[in-house]
Amino acid sequence: MRAALLIQRWYRQYVARLEMRRRCTWNIFQSIEYAGEQDQIKVPCSYPRFTKKLHNSPVFCTLGNLISHIFRENDMLKDIEWERYFNYKNIEIPEDYCGPHLTFPLTVSNVTELVEAFRNKQQLHSRYVLQLLGETWRLLRLLPNITHVSTCHKEITICGDLHGHLEDLLLIFYKNGLPSMETPYVFNGDYVDRGKNSIEILLILFAFLLLYPHDVHLNRGNHEDHIVNLRYGFTKEVLGKYRLHGKKILKLLQKIFSWMPLATVIDNKILIVHGGISDTTDLNIIAKMDRHRYVSSLKPPKQRRPLPKSKATSDHDIDVEEAEEGARDNIDGGAERRRVSSLTNSSPSAGLQRAMVQRRSLQTLDDELQERRRQAGLNVGSPHREPANHQSFCSDADAELTEAVEADAEEWKQIVDLLWSDPMTVDGCMPNEVRGGGCYWGPDVTEEVLNRHHMQLLIRSHECKQEGYEFCHNRRVLTIFSASNYYDEGSNRGAYIRLGPDLVPRVIQYQATRTTLDLTLRQSVGRTERSAMRALRQQLFAHKSDLISAFQQYDPDNTGRISLKDWAVALETVLHLALPWRVLRSQLVNSAQDGMLDYHSWFRELAISNPNKDVNTNVLETLYKHHSNLETIFRIIDTDNSGLISFEEFRQTWRLLSSHLKMDISDEAIMDLAHSIDFNKDGSIDINEFMEAFRLVDNTHHDISSNQNRAPP
Repeated sequence: MRAALLIQRWYRQYVARLEMRRRCTWNIFQSIEYAGEQDQIKVPCSYPRFTKKLHNSPVFCTLGNLISHIFRENDMLKDIEWERYFNYKNIEIPEDYCGPHLTFPLTVSNVTELVEAFRNKQQLHSRYVLQLLGETWRLLRLLPNITHVSTCHKEITICGDLHGHLEDLLLIFYKNGLPSMETPYVFNGDYVDRGKNSIEILLILFAFLLLYPHDVHLNRGNHEDHIVNLRYGFTKEVLGKYRLHGKKILKLLQKIFSWMPLATVIDNKILIVHGGISDTTDLNIIAKMDRHRYVSSLKPPKQRRPLPKSKATSDHDIDVEEAEEGARDNIDGGAERRRVSSLTNSSPSAGLQRAMVQRRSLQTLDDELQERRRQAGLNVGSPHREPANHQSFCSDADAELTEAVEADAEEWKQIVDLLWSDPMTVDGCMPNEVRGGGCYWGPDVTEEVLNRHHMQLLIRSHECKQEGYEFCHNRRVLTIFSASNYYDEGSNRGAYIRLGPDLVPRVIQYQATRTTLDLTLRQSVGRTERSAMRALRQQLFAHKSDLISAFQQYDPDNTGRISLKDWAVALETVLHLALPWRVLRSQLVNSAQDGMLDYHSWFRELAISNPNKDVNTNVLETLYKHHSNLETIFRIIDTDNSGLISFEEFRQTWRLLSSHLKMDISDEAIMDLAHSIDFNKDGSIDINEFMEAFRLVDNTHHDISSNQNRAPP
């Protein structure tokens, strides 16, 4: 009996240790993911200036078309011109094409054939892709911002993030049935990025939407955003699979994303949004806004607001965003704006600052009109005294512009909160500084918003959960996440919800791969843990210079050694990942004598594959630190998507980047790096091999594995 109790106690402790490791691994993955999203939100502030420089560079003269297709948000084309631009009829289908064929209007056999083709790794021809996307765009424009759905004696299936995991979508269809009038679906955003089959998922969902427009409902997620897609893989996927017409496909998808509904309401009791809510969420405002103006949730809409009609100004208008940009450049010399708190929760005076910028733009316009009157020999009046009608005009114009700016800011905040927010356990509402956009909202906000709109449950996605779902806020908020193995194989399960007329959610869980099912708990945790530690080491190397500076503050005598306590504090100060560094020490530090760490030797353990001693180490570190943004820019430079970049393109790009990143790098150092990457010495760089050249190698991988193999079974 005593032996049995001892075995039971040992087993409980063993399982508890594994659970602690599993949760720690989860925190690593999630912290790195959110840090990346926070960096991504800063990107729109820097890309416009960078792309303007690219436009003026003769080497990148072919870049203009792609940049205008990807970055320009307000298109002046009318609907009929869009139809002409996306015309698919002149695209010929070769005789040897073996993929699925579509006829419009779509039939059930068309869509099932499409699903089966994607299951068998076939690709849909670009002619059909453009035709399918065009039909989807026309339909989405007819839909309201908030879709109202009724259970009506049948169950509705609700799916969360899919993120390009086609195997998860196919598994849901296998277990639950294909969408139909008897099996309606609500898909809650984030269909793209990260996974390898984002375009296939979109095409399947759009096809079912066209086939069953009253039974398939698609909400917009924060990844249905062309700026986010540039970083997280969807842009690269489309350009890789559709080299000839990929740009048109991306441009049409940009418009489609802006027309996706923002929320779904079931039986007037269940609210479904991608991210969440805030203390200012108002469904009445959301229902009335022009959602398509918000092409990207990362930037407020760019609008040309005409001045009130008058003889003097009937032919003039003001570009608000350009006026702001010019004023900022005059004030701070074009210095990069710094994000405060979160995307829409910035300085309280931000709205006032925008109004003042527009007031200055009005004054500038008035000065120009006065000068033109003077040149024409007209009486312009005293320069120190404005006519009464002029004062009235300026006052009315200021009031109109200020009111418009405030309305835009309120609508933008509503959308950002819906797409980016996360729940928290304590009461209140605060800026989401972890993601950099949206807010954290507490149980009291859930209670107030749901009660105000006579709702009983909020279903949202946006956050990966280990079990695929999670209740919070007294079970009035339910998070659903449908992409299993999101961070790595075995990292999490996927789930979906079935909701009947009783409005009681039933959660179905699954795992899309059988690989992890054959592993023991210890093996599964160890596999995921090793993947997380590799990702963490990459973050450490990417911030090497900042970390060394932080270490040196605790090493005033320049001994090269600091205490492990100071090491942990410095890591958190630089990385802001909120991780238990002391717990992770055994996996990050191989040797430390007398509680002291030689941090220079420690960094040498973070080795790089095929290092070249002749390459400037600052270049190496900076390239790795910004590898996501660099890869995005390389995709843009490689306009024919060949995967090859010439040395001159590489040099010109790095010169622009070094200016943008405020680094002083010589041409010689840049060319040394280019030659070191050109492994086959053909005078050009393979972009995929370039990224691989800076992949970190985990030197301690085998040590960790051997230590785990010696652990108790």
